[in-house]
Amino acid sequence: MTPQTLGRRSLQTRLALAYAAGIYAAGVFVLVLVDIPLASIDAATPQGSSSASTITETGPGISLPQLLIGSAVALILLIPVALTLGWYVAGRFLHPLRAITATATIISAGNLHRRLDLGEPTDELTELGHTLDDLFARLQASFDAQRHFVANASHELRTPLAGLRTLLEVALADPDADTDTLRSACQEALALGGSQERLVQALLALATSERGVTRWDTLDLAHVVEGVLASRRDRAALTGIDLAEHLTPAVTSGDPRLIESLVANLIDNAIRHNHADGHVQITTQTSGTQVALTVTNSGPVIPDDQIQRLFQPFQRLAPDRHGRRDGYGLGLAIVHAVTQAHRATLTTSARPEGGLSITVRFAH
Repeated sequence: MTPQTLGRRSLQTRLALAYAAGIYAAGVFVLVLVDIPLASIDAATPQGSSSASTITETGPGISLPQLLIGSAVALILLIPVALTLGWYVAGRFLHPLRAITATATIISAGNLHRRLDLGEPTDELTELGHTLDDLFARLQASFDAQRHFVANASHELRTPLAGLRTLLEVALADPDADTDTLRSACQEALALGGSQERLVQALLALATSERGVTRWDTLDLAHVVEGVLASRRDRAALTGIDLAEHLTPAVTSGDPRLIESLVANLIDNAIRHNHADGHVQITTQTSGTQVALTVTNSGPVIPDDQIQRLFQPFQRLAPDRHGRRDGYGLGLAIVHAVTQAHRATLTTSARPEGGLSITVRFAH
């Protein structure tokens, strides 16, 4: 017998005793209500002959001793009746809870696709069942997303590793390889290694963002944006992209590293998925109890039904959006994770002329 079974039966026993006590108390109350008037009538009856003749004519009657003995017998017989009824009522009350426990045990063992599916009547236990169903649905979605993430990460890491191995095998298999050939192979190997390093850094940034905020410091989004832009202007100039900013003080609180990662990924995404001679506009402002960071960029036209998918890990609008593949599909996923960690609001809209407008609102 498992501890859960013992606990469940102990609860049923306690409920049965409580119900039996209530039933027994009700029985005692009823007997008292009946016995007191009868005892009063018996005590008030005259002891004369006329009364005796009247009693003889109407029937034997019930004397006070007989009334007390009958009540005592009734109370004794009421004990097993009350216990039986209490046990039955407790069992009926706990039946849905037992069903919930049994099904939840099966689901927690790995069958996350199953649900309790409690029907009518709608009561507290049914609400508990609906809450557990929602919890299991979120757990299933989380596990599915985790498996999907691991599969995609494995694929993204395997591709450069396979290329690196092929490159080295070809270089070693060439008996006529000279210094220049080996140097070229080493340079390509370093480039592939750098690609893997950037992917691992992006994965670590995503994992850190999903872990949540561990420190809350006061910071100004305008200063964070200025620092990120200072390190991106040269890259934007090489691709002919104009960076324009309209920065006003926007003080909020959060993890400085995570918020800097959010800003960097928004700007990098706006530069990377743009076209030649395009533009990126960054704005910070304070409005009431919120501060907002908005990044708007030109670029290819994005269907509205594809926007939410871009915030999932390893999701891209197309395998090659302008002739090269220099991203991993993790930038907007990191933005989404940092936003969730700070309990901020993320709003995204596709521009009719092409590109995206992304706004993140933090508490002021």
